[in-house]
Amino acid sequence: MPPLREKYDVFISFRGEDTRLTFTSHLHAALLREKIETYIDYKLKKGDEIGPALLEAIEKSRLSVIIFTKNYASSTWCLIELVHILKCKKKNGQMVVPIFYDTSPSDVRKQKGSYSDAFAQLENRFKDRMDKVIEWKAALVEATGLCGSDYSNKKG
Repeated sequence: MPPLREKYDVFISFRGEDTRLTFTSHLHAALLREKIETYIDYKLKKGDEIGPALLEAIEKSRLSVIIFTKNYASSTWCLIELVHILKCKKKNGQMVVPIFYDTSPSDVRKQKGSYSDAFAQLENRFKDRMDKVIEWKAALVEATGLCGSDYSNKKG
């Protein structure tokens, strides 16, 4: 475990449009009921710079939960968070738990389906920064190699 400088027990990385009002809000509520200090972007204060605030919250968390959804890779913020989470895992020993919600781990790992579409757009947008796209793809492969939970084909 990292040294006791953490501010949060858990950081939740998710694409708001996909699960904010469903899975993520239920997970967040359950963690709070158990008195688990959880960072979610609700904690951003008016006037905060989003990027630095999110990256600092990741650094000050013991564990990160990444909720992969069909549209996760279409958000550059999510991909930036993912890369930073994996850096904190390597540097500080932070625990990382991937959750595959309504998307297949294989699609995430191999960038198929909606992930293929997202990366086609990212490659077009970041033509002059292909190093970022390559870094994001590698991060997805690395994250799918971690033990997590697969809710890609679950009903109810």
